[in-house]
Amino acid sequence: MRRLLKPSRWWLALKREWLLYHLGDPAFRFMFDPAPDNEWVALDCETTGLNVRTDEIISIGAVRITGNRIMTSERLELLVRPEKGVSADSVRIHRLRERDVAQGVPIDEAMKRLMHFIGSRPLVGYYLEFDIAMLNRAIWPLLGQGLPQPKIEVSSLYYDYKFTQLPAYQQQANSGIDLRFATLMDDLGLPLRDAHDALNDAVMAALAFIKLRSLA
Repeated sequence: MRRLLKPSRWWLALKREWLLYHLGDPAFRFMFDPAPDNEWVALDCETTGLNVRTDEIISIGAVRITGNRIMTSERLELLVRPEKGVSADSVRIHRLRERDVAQGVPIDEAMKRLMHFIGSRPLVGYYLEFDIAMLNRAIWPLLGQGLPQPKIEVSSLYYDYKFTQLPAYQQQANSGIDLRFATLMDDLGLPLRDAHDALNDAVMAALAFIKLRSLA
């Protein structure tokens, strides 16, 4: 007799089959394969602004993590050519000028290269929700859905780590924990690279992830 799956596993299997059935391009079925053991991808995007509906991705940085090692030889660094150009305000933040991003790849090509780089590995990032929202907006026309990989938020890992160190009365009072990236990196004793550079931010998120895993 066939062994029944536990409800949670059954639901995950059913969801996977439903997503595969509705996948817009079967060439990307590999993203639904079992993830390689002990591997992740840390990523970050630089954008023309913070509006996930109207702003655009202009650079992507991603690096693979294997165990406790950041595989800097296995990285992805892309400039993406926006359709609407780059404002002076955004240039002041990420230092990417109009002529820099004009040499970038089209967004569709960038998404395909990123998905091949990620494979089925879980994704790691700092305030990853924004990056995923921006990426999914670009990926949806290609796949009819967003990135299916599990997502791991570094600031949430850090919050849980700090919360367990608080005395009981502060836990009950829901004492605030500073989640700013510079604070997080300093508290963990990790080096800060130049911010607002997609690959640098991805590497720093990877460093924080590895350190927090060791502390858990």
